[in-house]
Amino acid sequence: MTELTIIIPAKNEAENIAALVEEIHSFCDARYDYEVIVIDDGSTDATRRILTERLAVDHRLRLLANDRSGGQSAAVHSGVLAARGAICCTLDGDGQNPPENIPKLVDALLNDPQASLVAGQRVGRQDTWSKRYASKFANGLRARVLQDGTRDTGCGLKAFRREAFMALPFFNHMHRYLPALFKRDGLKIILVDVTHRARLGGQSNYNNFQRAMVGIVDLCGVAWLLKRKKTARPTEVSVAEETQ
Repeated sequence: MTELTIIIPAKNEAENIAALVEEIHSFCDARYDYEVIVIDDGSTDATRRILTERLAVDHRLRLLANDRSGGQSAAVHSGVLAARGAICCTLDGDGQNPPENIPKLVDALLNDPQASLVAGQRVGRQDTWSKRYASKFANGLRARVLQDGTRDTGCGLKAFRREAFMALPFFNHMHRYLPALFKRDGLKIILVDVTHRARLGGQSNYNNFQRAMVGIVDLCGVAWLLKRKKTARPTEVSVAEETQ
């Protein structure tokens, strides 16, 4: 049985995806029984062709292909639905999340049966000044509103138990709020520092203004979800107990 599924949402990452998959193998091949699922989110470049050619020589690789872009959260959700592993690990397809961090996240989850999510927090971010500033502002606002204790919820590197993820409410951009959503369900999360690097190639599919506009709506929605959650936990009662 597959132990781990590594999930990579990718849109127009032809310059990055092959090297990223190879790097994942170099850090995971001797450690886990795993598979790699790449979700091609409606790419218009050579991403799908590159991955399709690799399928013939890479028995760990699986490819899900969208006919149009559905967004990162929908891609991650599709990957989790298709996953054969009880543990899933996500990272971005642009190569900015170094795969050397995967064992740090996965091992923390394997070594703590009570934990359901291990979330990466980037240190030494290799982004433009404007992107770092926008992210810092958004994370600060989110932390004040949601009280999730996370300084960098936008980091793509996360490891979680598939069963726990599937119980979460699904909505667009939910991947940015996983710590708050796991906490909402009374589940234990672990935060670990991870490295970050510049893009291997290509350019980002989103700009700071687009992130800010959807982020405001999402933050209000997640805050509403947290407020509406009831935390009662039922326990099963046996027939013998009922008749005593």
